[in-house]
Amino acid sequence: MPIQTIEPRRLYRQIADQLRLLIEAGEFPVGARLPPERDLALKLGVSRPSVREALIALEVEGWVEVRMGSGVYVQSLAGAPRASLTAESPLETIRARRTIESELAAEAARNPVPALVDGLREAVSAMEDEARAGSVPIRGDRLFHLRVAEMANNAVLVRVVGELFDERHNPLSVKLGDYFENPESWAVAITEHRRVIDAIAAGDEQGARDAMHRHLSCSYDRLTASWPGAADALRTE
Repeated sequence: MPIQTIEPRRLYRQIADQLRLLIEAGEFPVGARLPPERDLALKLGVSRPSVREALIALEVEGWVEVRMGSGVYVQSLAGAPRASLTAESPLETIRARRTIESELAAEAARNPVPALVDGLREAVSAMEDEARAGSVPIRGDRLFHLRVAEMANNAVLVRVVGELFDERHNPLSVKLGDYFENPESWAVAITEHRRVIDAIAAGDEQGARDAMHRHLSCSYDRLTASWPGAADALRTE
């Protein structure tokens, strides 16, 4: 058997695998409710957001079912073996984007070419159009963040921003968004985008940096808020 490269496992994957082994061993039988998110975090010595990602991963894989207002329950083990999810952590991705894109916003504010600023406004208008049509405004959102990156005149950074943004389409991110994103949260996000544009248009480097940092921090907070309609079994506060 050939030697294979050892790769570090993502934290949420380590948590998910440990919970999966407990399920397979009968520690949590079919139909059982898993301990609350906060209790799992304390027992495992990890953050609640990491536990949340692990639970979402187990749900995507079919090991558990999240029942709003009730808890997380073990699913029947009958059927085909479940493939392990290896997607990037949505929350780690947001933190990476915050580090990179905050500086890109400041860079954009150093040379706020009016035509390029207009392009940012067009992207946000596209977001509003998508939202009004009842769609998730992903295309306009992606366009906005790419155009901020393009103002830095660095093709490598544009590619990085695009690749990080596109992690939104991995199964873990999609499921997380299904629970925590809604028309109201997107309306707030659109307002946050406009604050970034205002700072860039004014040539305010620090203001643009802060506005982008705040926007992505709020995005993180929205995905780590209390589960919608959750009872104490799911609460994170």
